[in-house]
Amino acid sequence: MVRHVTRAALALGMFACFAPAPAHAELVNAANPATIKAIVESRGWPATIVSKAGDDPYIESNRNGLKFLILFMNCEEGKKCKTLQYYMGFSDAKDVTLDQLNKWNREKRFARAYRDDVGDPVLEMDVDLDFAGIPRENVGETLNTWASLMDSFREFVFEK
Repeated sequence: MVRHVTRAALALGMFACFAPAPAHAELVNAANPATIKAIVESRGWPATIVSKAGDDPYIESNRNGLKFLILFMNCEEGKKCKTLQYYMGFSDAKDVTLDQLNKWNREKRFARAYRDDVGDPVLEMDVDLDFAGIPRENVGETLNTWASLMDSFREFVFEK
């Protein structure tokens, strides 16, 4: 009986070796803005693609009242983009000092803060989707990270 069970277990083990491998995760790149838009909308956030001839496209969105952009970067004549940049800023917080922004950059990961050309504090986060792309779930996770950073940055900018 032991011999019979052992052979059956061996046979099942051999069968498992020939079982089909799990499907590969869907890879997402920045070449198709509609795909990124769908991922943003799947989080319950509105998304509008803005595309003007000759310019790189971007997506306008907001989450909990925080407006942000997803900029398509490293494009060839507005197409075949390779990277994304999440971007937000506060035009009503010009009193944030460079020392404060440097503190943010020392203490936080994944995104950087600075003052733009008109003195507004902004936050940016780059996402590299070059080559074959990254799994759809990872793009979603970058949006989770971005959402957390946006909330933290709003608190940081407006703490008194």
